[in-house]
This record gives sequence, C-alpha cells and structure tokens, in this order.
Amino acid sequence: MSSRLKIFTTVRMAWAMAILAILGPACNQDQPATDQDPKQTKKEVTAKDILGNSNYQAIAYGGYRGLSREEQPTVAELKEDMKILAAMNIRILRTYNTKLKHASTVLEAIRALKQEDPSFEMYVMLGAWIDCKNAWTAQPDHEGEDAEHNAAEIERAVNLAVQYPDIVKVIAVGNEAMVKWAASYYVQPWVILKWVNHLQELKRSGNLPADLWITSSDNFASWGGGDPEYHTDDLEKLVNAVDYISMHTYPMHDTHYNPAFWGVLAEEAELPKLEKIEKAMERARDYAITQYRNTADYIKSLGVEKPIHIGETGWASSSNEFYGPTGSKATDEYKSALYYHKIRSWTNAEGIACFYFEAFDEPWKDANNPGGSENHFGLFDINGQAKFALWELVDKGVFEGLSRGGHSIGKTFNGDREEMLSAVEVPPLKK
Repeated sequence: MSSRLKIFTTVRMAWAMAILAILGPACNQDQPATDQDPKQTKKEVTAKDILGNSNYQAIAYGGYRGLSREEQPTVAELKEDMKILAAMNIRILRTYNTKLKHASTVLEAIRALKQEDPSFEMYVMLGAWIDCKNAWTAQPDHEGEDAEHNAAEIERAVNLAVQYPDIVKVIAVGNEAMVKWAASYYVQPWVILKWVNHLQELKRSGNLPADLWITSSDNFASWGGGDPEYHTDDLEKLVNAVDYISMHTYPMHDTHYNPAFWGVLAEEAELPKLEKIEKAMERARDYAITQYRNTADYIKSLGVEKPIHIGETGWASSSNEFYGPTGSKATDEYKSALYYHKIRSWTNAEGIACFYFEAFDEPWKDANNPGGSENHFGLFDINGQAKFALWELVDKGVFEGLSRGGHSIGKTFNGDREEMLSAVEVPPLKK
C-alpha cells in the first residue's frame, strides 16, 4: 500500500470513528446498556479544572483514628470517610507523605468507591514529605537534604501518580519544608526546586501525565509574602518552576505569636458577646486575606502570573495551651465555625481553592496532651460527630445513613447550642 493510500485510509477511518462516536448513542437507543453506556462514561478532569472551582471543595485529610500512626486506617474506614466528605461536596483531598501506607490506602479506597459507583468523584493532592539532612535529630543540617529519604518519597509519589492518574491531580513537594520555624526538618529552596524540576522533567518526557500539576505547599512567608529574608534567587526559580503556588495561612496561631489583629477593640467593649466575637473573627479572616495578597504581590513583583491557592488554613475548636481560655481565648467550636464559613465564602467568591485543615480530629498529633490544639482541628470529632460549623448540614440530612466507626453522624454537644456557647470565651480587650 502506498504512503498516500495509507494516509487516506487512516484519515477515512478516523472520520468514521468520529461519526460513530457522535451518532452511536442515538443509533442504539433501543440496545441494552454496554460498557459505553453514557452513565458509565469516565469524567476526565485536571487540576486546572478543579482547583478554585467551588463545585470541587478541598480539604486536608488524615484518616488516623488512634493515638499512633502505627495504627493505619483500613480501606473500609477510609471509604466511610470518603462518603462523609463527598456528602458535603468535598471533592479534593490533600495527603502529606508516601512512606506510610495511608496515602496509597486512600487511593485504593477512592478507586473502590469509583468502581462501585462510576459517578463518584474524589481527587487527591499527593504530598511527598521532604527533610533536611539529620532531620528530627538534635543537630539538623538545614543546608543539606536527606537525599535518600527524599528520593524515596518522590519515587513513591511518581509511582502512585502513574498508578492512579484518574485520581492524583497534584503532587506537592514538601509540607512547610522551607519555613524556618520548622526547626526539626526545614530545607533551603534549592532542595524543593531540585525535586520540582525532576517531576516537571518526568512530565516532559511522558513518564508522568502532562496535566499533572506540581507544587510545594508552604507557609505564606516561604513564598515571599512575609520577611524579605525569604526573597532569594532559588525561591524565584522555584516560583517559576511550579505550576501554581500552594500557601498556608494560620491566623489562629498568630492570636498568640503575632496578635496585632486579635482582640476586642475599645469601641466594641459594650457590644453583646457574640457581636464582639463576630468582629474579632472578621479581622482574623482579613488577616489571612492580607497574607494571601502579600504573597500575590511578591509573585507579581517577579513578573510571574500563576494561580495561588490555599494549601492549608484552619482553626482549632479546643486548646489547653496558648490559644485556649488561659491564653488568647481563640479556640472553641463557635469561633472555628465562624472562621470556616468566612474563609470558605471568601475563597469561593475569589475562585481560590482552600484545602481547609482539616476533615477529622486526629488524636495522634499530640498523643501525650489530649487537650492540645493539634488534636482538635477537625470539622468532625474522632467519632464522626459534626462540630458546630457543620450542624446545619446535619439538620438538612446531608449525612443521613452515614457513619464513622459505628457512630451515626450527629452533632457535638448533642446539638445543644446553649451548652456549646457556654464554653465560648470573648477575646481579650485590646489596649
């Protein structure tokens, strides 16, 4: 067969296939459903499609239910959680490392749910944990990296992205890995840049999906939105290398560390209790917005235009430390609900993805101090009881028929609003 004839035949076959694809469903309306039934058509989306799309809400997720990560969650437990989150319109999860089985089991659970129900949608921002040399020792070396550990993390992330291309839409290289207060493990930007470039090269060579987005998820200051000491040549190169910026902002922590925005103003002193709190929480939201905009201004100053999404923000519902009744009086279910709704409203309106921290309480995070704030960032408690932020969804029957660990999804405080409010403290009066 001549080359010209081959080309003609190939083109004609392509046209025939296209016509069949268009007319097929109409021409076979009386035929029984097959594998090509429209109800079973796979929906293909990319990170660009879903990040910042309010129909695809995002959340930080850890499915640990015990006091140690040695107690790994099962597929069945993770499927319970996936159904709960999907019911409240969560469609994108963020995980944090690949060394433990958690991330791969999450992906396995999601695939199982998709096989049971082809319309089920859940996507993953897959985290690869990055450490400096001698991390988690008395003498961490922040000028070097734990090359063996980091290479293994990245390799596992690549393998999972290849195995689950329909689910993994983002790989995040490191979590708060450049911010200098992460004293046990932080690295210099060149380390993150090295691995981001490695992943981008795998995309170019066809060894990773071309539409997989690569980023690093870090504190706003690490992305240039704070202290100028972070404004380095390597950070500028990193900004250019990633597909988007994933930044963290935590006003709750700064109610203790940098409380300039926090408290009740003198002119608000005579307002009713809940109005005082409302105004304080509006300023907390505005503080987060300022950190976002400062980061955006820095990125723009480099001549770079890329999406900026929020990789983490949240507000604990309880603390016996800096943020509790004897500290900044920031943590309770009422204030955490206000922050959740205010930050979601702003990010949805602005087209910003917000991986809210976090889905469920995880008691392993501060196992020796059950009252520690790190154990209480969840929108649900460990038994699947919805905190005040989600009470309205319980009332609407969103979680009807769902359970976690044998517990039906109900409300904390047994839904007693007055009891919940009795534990709420007014922020301190600003002088």
